[in-house]
Amino acid sequence: MSQLVMITASMALLGSALVAGVFFAFSSFVMKALAAVPSSQGIAAMQSINVVVINRSFLGTFFGTAGISLVIAGLAIIEPDSPATAFFVGGAIFYIVGTFIVTVLGNVPLNNQLARVLANDATSDRIWKHYLARWTMWNHIRTVSAVFATLAFIAGLLKYGTG
Repeated sequence: MSQLVMITASMALLGSALVAGVFFAFSSFVMKALAAVPSSQGIAAMQSINVVVINRSFLGTFFGTAGISLVIAGLAIIEPDSPATAFFVGGAIFYIVGTFIVTVLGNVPLNNQLARVLANDATSDRIWKHYLARWTMWNHIRTVSAVFATLAFIAGLLKYGTG
């Protein structure tokens, strides 16, 4: 079982790190750049991003990491006395709750609302400002959660390897 745990935890680590990097880019500079252009351009760009992000590489990593996180949590619970158990379960919780569920319940509904906005509509400026504030707040949360998941998976692998 130890090889299965190591491989699964490594996959959860890699997936959460990749997702953290994508979300970090949005929190660090993408949303700031979109906020700096006229609302109609920012809306059009974000609408395009929200369409293009629906692809195998991103969604495979995003959803796959959620699934792998569940698997590593299950494997960890089978070995409750392992010094890595709390880290693997914690990493899974950070990813599933703070990254996956926040995306599904926070960011995606905002993206769906933005998809219905006409970029040049008279109300688009107000809608865009609201979107930027709310979407970015949720993105900060999921970024930090994905980073914490990554760190927990690293700690779990280190503990598991020495336990």
